[in-house]
Amino acid sequence: MDHPPPTNARRAHEKEHTHPAWPPAAAERYRRAGYWRGLTFGQEVRAWARERPDRTALVDGARRWTYAELAAETGGLARGLRDLGIRRGDRVVVQLPNVAEFVLLWFALQRLGAVPVHAMPGHRRAELTHLVRLSGAAACVVPERHARQDHRALMREVLAGLPDDSRCRVIVVGEAGPYEDFVPYAELRGAPDDAPDDDPPESGDLALLLLSGGTTGLPKLIPRTHDDYAYNARAAAGVCGLDEDSVYLAVLPVAFNFTLACPGVLGTLSAGGTVVLAPDPSPQTGLALIAREGVTLTALSPPLVPHWMEEARADPESVRSLRLVQVGGARLPDALAARLGPALGATVQQVYGMAEGLLNLTRVDDPDELIRTTQGRPLSPDDEILVIGPDGTPVPDGEPGELLTRGPYTLRGYYRAAAHNARAFTPEGHYRTGDLVRRLPSGHLVVVGRVKDQINRGGEKIAATEVEEHLLTHPRISAAALVGVPDPHRGERAVAFVTCEGDPAPDVHDLSGYLREDRGLAAYKVPDQVVVLPALPLTPVGKVDKKALAAGLLPEAGVTGQGG
Repeated sequence: MDHPPPTNARRAHEKEHTHPAWPPAAAERYRRAGYWRGLTFGQEVRAWARERPDRTALVDGARRWTYAELAAETGGLARGLRDLGIRRGDRVVVQLPNVAEFVLLWFALQRLGAVPVHAMPGHRRAELTHLVRLSGAAACVVPERHARQDHRALMREVLAGLPDDSRCRVIVVGEAGPYEDFVPYAELRGAPDDAPDDDPPESGDLALLLLSGGTTGLPKLIPRTHDDYAYNARAAAGVCGLDEDSVYLAVLPVAFNFTLACPGVLGTLSAGGTVVLAPDPSPQTGLALIAREGVTLTALSPPLVPHWMEEARADPESVRSLRLVQVGGARLPDALAARLGPALGATVQQVYGMAEGLLNLTRVDDPDELIRTTQGRPLSPDDEILVIGPDGTPVPDGEPGELLTRGPYTLRGYYRAAAHNARAFTPEGHYRTGDLVRRLPSGHLVVVGRVKDQINRGGEKIAATEVEEHLLTHPRISAAALVGVPDPHRGERAVAFVTCEGDPAPDVHDLSGYLREDRGLAAYKVPDQVVVLPALPLTPVGKVDKKALAAGLLPEAGVTGQGG
């Protein structure tokens, strides 16, 4: 798998045809303002090692790395990846849980200028095959096992679904087992190699590909550059007041944009702090790590909040070091926001953002009412915000409308998605978020809903169209509509309204097995509830009337099952 270095002309061609860049005038403005500093993440990690070599950078259980050790190990991994044939610009799908290997491998790829594609731990055959195909991945990195799933066997299924000429390699964190063509991660680790590369990355190159929430099927890929993503993390760290004494606990999956860079792992490291990885999001695990490591900030999703509050009430001493708790991924109910701070003895920070870019945070000195009732205000002075009505014209502050945005860390186009980009962006380059918000005179945003057909289940975004397509492959389902309905624990739960042919109609347990095992769908996308109808209601233009379904206007519906 020996790739010749791409020429500048070829690289420019690839960039032009994979994702639009910022207009030159805007890019120059962001550089002049100091948002973009012209450094790659590979350069950053080496600079951090020089500045603070002996400070603790990363903690995973009993394993610890100083900044010097972090740079040294990522250098050795970079050499191992290069020996495997990974080169600048190659895409590498990374599906790892919250383990140190994610962070180490991520920086090793940055040293080479290779591009990690962030798969989620819960993704299965359908999603992984899509990501490998869309990105043209040169390799995939998976754990040996995680959450009772043998990821080696899963990757064998993925490879079987790729074209015959695919040259995607598989790297396993753990034992490769019977898969002789898979490469154990341990074999990549070698002595640091600080010799200059023949083809070093540039700060305007792709640094990573994040996943969109997706509203029209499988997720799109979100291109983020070294320049814009480093600013995202660094500016968020500034808003949160991070410094060398900050200790960040990564509770949510580290592959999430929220956990990685808002400020997350990257923001904490840029400030000289320490990152602690939680192997699971349980409050028992989290509070034990907070007490042991002196954690000062962490980030939660709304479904975790009540459980963490309950555990903290039982053991208030465990959270004594905690100063700031972020909540994002879904709308936090106002009443819960009011109780969270006192329960954990920390300042609450609401965070509303998107992997596409725009990040909003409440500030630590905001009045309690704004912290409790809003989702924050934009991170950057150059975040441009438009709130528009159905006719496309701006609405007054306080009125709901669709949020449009552009700025120094918001993409100008999805990866390899020209047709979708024509719909998702205005001619002036504003990204159509699909979210409905109200903007207050203070600039704070209140999220009130969405334009997109998307379900936000506890922070996990589910594209209704994707799941509906899988449901319609079931031999007894003739029509299907997936609808999000309010849920006190998850924010929303996914309800599948179906019409069926033949008996018995599949219940939620039948569909869970079918979608996960036969269709290879991630578990979080399986409907929580199934409702069987004689027919789905239609709008006057012949589309399924999801508003009628969500409003419960069909008393004849028979509920055949509900999951937990």
